[in-house]
Amino acid sequence: MHEEDYGVKHEVKVRPTGETLGATIEGLDLSKPLPANVLAEVMQALGKYGVLRFPEQHLQGKDLKQFSLQLGDLEINVAGGFQEPGHPEVMILSNMVENGKPVGLSDAGQDWHTDMSYSRQIAFANVLYGIKIPRRDGRALGNTEFCNMHAAYDGLPGEMKKKLDGMTVLHDFNKFWELMRGREGSGRAPLSDAQRKAKPPVSHPIFLTHPITARKVLYANPGYSIRINELSEKESEETLAFLFAHQTQQKYRYANRWEERDVLVWEDFGTIHNAIPDYLPHEHRLIKRCQVMATRFFNSGEP
Repeated sequence: MHEEDYGVKHEVKVRPTGETLGATIEGLDLSKPLPANVLAEVMQALGKYGVLRFPEQHLQGKDLKQFSLQLGDLEINVAGGFQEPGHPEVMILSNMVENGKPVGLSDAGQDWHTDMSYSRQIAFANVLYGIKIPRRDGRALGNTEFCNMHAAYDGLPGEMKKKLDGMTVLHDFNKFWELMRGREGSGRAPLSDAQRKAKPPVSHPIFLTHPITARKVLYANPGYSIRINELSEKESEETLAFLFAHQTQQKYRYANRWEERDVLVWEDFGTIHNAIPDYLPHEHRLIKRCQVMATRFFNSGEP
């Protein structure tokens, strides 16, 4: 992979983690637009590895937004309230408090989920920039964990693949929001009627064909999935319980260890993720995030 910068080619190194997911890409300055050939290779790497880390970036909120726009259309989060001034597409995630008010929205302890599976316009990718990363005894806290949904699909019993093929899952934003509201110190208010109407429950295929890899993935997650529409309530509950336990097995997991000035990009078709809440209120964490929608791959973002 090469970057063309003012007519000069620089070698860009891709270092796979060797685990079920993840690679580090070095040599790119994400504050500058990526040439089309480099962007295409980044997209292929994102499909192949699921999670990409770009270390030693120096970005403002507007830079994060401009890089994310190269991947696709951006969402403005329905929850609102914690956006970069002048750039509502940039969400602030933090446990910090200033003048008695939260600096950002907490993303810790969310449990396993896929962002925007609750939306008719589903997500393609998350783009996060680590500004403050809590550390204790020299060790970074607040890992982001991932599970590999290519591998989870491949590992399903053949009979279950055949039975569930063509079925759909109902996803509900409020399920996850209420779970997070119940966390100690969350600061989240209940969703308003307007917010609920903006994000009603929606259904998506339980198996998606990944638009980059052309392989099937399991598109269900503990955070938002509430019902397999084509099954009885009892069978749906039992099947979802099996799928949730199956997809989060240790063999499908990868943990990213944050460093300050990392940009972390992951795609939402082939992964589910979870932010680990192993830091205390005085151990400050500050991250900025953009959510890239899947409109470049699916009609109106809907598979």
